[in-house]
Amino acid sequence: MKTPLPKTQLRLVLFVLCTEPMSAQYVFPFINQLIKELGITGGDDRKIGYYAGVIESLFFVSQALTVLYWSRLSDHIGRKPILLVGLVGLSLSNFCFGLSRTFWALVASRCIAGALNGNVGVMKSVIGEITDDTNMAQAFLFLPIVFSVGTSIAPLYGGGLAKPHDRWPELFSGSFWVQYPYFLPCIVSVLFAAFSFFFTILFFEESLPSKRCRKDMQSEVFRTDAQLGAPTDKDASPVPIRTLLKTYSVMIPIANYGVLALIDMGFFALLPLLYATPVEVGGLGLSPLAIGLYMSAFGVGDGLFQMLFAARVIDRFGERKVFCAVVQKKVGPAIWILIFAQLLSWTMVNIAYVVVYVFITKASPNKHSLGTMHGLSQTTSSITKALGPATFTSLFAFSKEYNLLEGNLVYVVLLILLCLLVILSRCLPELKKDGE
Repeated sequence: MKTPLPKTQLRLVLFVLCTEPMSAQYVFPFINQLIKELGITGGDDRKIGYYAGVIESLFFVSQALTVLYWSRLSDHIGRKPILLVGLVGLSLSNFCFGLSRTFWALVASRCIAGALNGNVGVMKSVIGEITDDTNMAQAFLFLPIVFSVGTSIAPLYGGGLAKPHDRWPELFSGSFWVQYPYFLPCIVSVLFAAFSFFFTILFFEESLPSKRCRKDMQSEVFRTDAQLGAPTDKDASPVPIRTLLKTYSVMIPIANYGVLALIDMGFFALLPLLYATPVEVGGLGLSPLAIGLYMSAFGVGDGLFQMLFAARVIDRFGERKVFCAVVQKKVGPAIWILIFAQLLSWTMVNIAYVVVYVFITKASPNKHSLGTMHGLSQTTSSITKALGPATFTSLFAFSKEYNLLEGNLVYVVLLILLCLLVILSRCLPELKKDGE
């Protein structure tokens, strides 16, 4: 029988986690237009992709350099202090981004967010600590739903609140709004992160076993060691990083996660660029509002798909079969087909994230190493996500500028990476259910 989910604590975790996609996704509808208006490209619209990719990637570059430190630190001092630091970093970064009027100011603001924010990895550790084998997949299922909610809301207000002096001149008629036309969506993200900060202070219960105050939480059992041949939980201390890096059962799910993140981030970096690029250059020439509406529609559809089907599919077929089937499904559809078919086919991808989170959590040698495990996976993910936007947007611009494969070279590269992910998915172990 499944253990009931710890609903109160899980809801709090998911609410705070929603800050992450909101702070990342709200810039996508207007980032290309912002770069153009700042004159960074010197009037050459074909180069927008280069600069957009750099800005979008720098968050993950700085995160890759620090996330393992924050996750490792959370194994020793607790999850709550690290979460609070991350929320402060997001607030500061979004505020600075709204006031940035140069390329390097935009760069600095994104680096602040990445360097001070290790919350995603810590949140996954929290979920691993408040669940067991029977309900872990069900709890992780809510992560892509939360990201879908954030993906729906953030582009909507990011595109809808951009340039408020043009839409509501009677309310935003001052020179400030003309000089900083994208400050309003930025301040919305600041306020949400600030609210999450105080919410965490007041209601979040520490989940790190050594820091728990409640005895009933200390009696929870982490029953995964025997399934993957990991060491027993004799030690009440984190396993050294070098040991984890040498463990095959640890590195295979992390490798799958990294390649999946690279493809996923490249896809979502290409979409707004393709939508915003002028028609004469090979794009669709859509406005920030239209881009926000399309991406919000995807987020809604994706969230509905996860809620209605994902849990049943995982329970019916098992984690490994689902992951292998999903990544092979991604190879089929042509990436350059119609927008709606493109977004519809991508709604299945988040099931792969749910499954790989379970694999990573269950590969941990003991519950005291969960922070380090998810720190390693988040570092790998951050590196690949940093490469994704810069690589794919630059390759998009390069393909268009030199008409390589009629401007479609970037999609061929993406297809090759998808095939690599299929191969890696075959290396994942079968996870046994309780009692088997």
